[in-house]
Amino acid sequence: MQQRRFQRRKFCRFCSEKVEYMDYKNIKMLRSYITERGKVFPRRMTGTCAKHQRELSEAIKRARSIALIAFSEK
Repeated sequence: MQQRRFQRRKFCRFCSEKVEYMDYKNIKMLRSYITERGKVFPRRMTGTCAKHQRELSEAIKRARSIALIAFSEK
């Protein structure tokens, strides 16, 4: 028989902190949602809600376009 492990429920960090505006200049926060290859982590891994995931990806794209974040880090 397989043993079931207890998995903690993921929650949206932005909803719990009541973030109104996703700041694209906050590089420290954005880097935690990007892999070292430059891809955005999906919702199922981070636990963010759909609304904030869209805002997060938009903020990452804005930061990339003005060269605050590299498109890929090799």
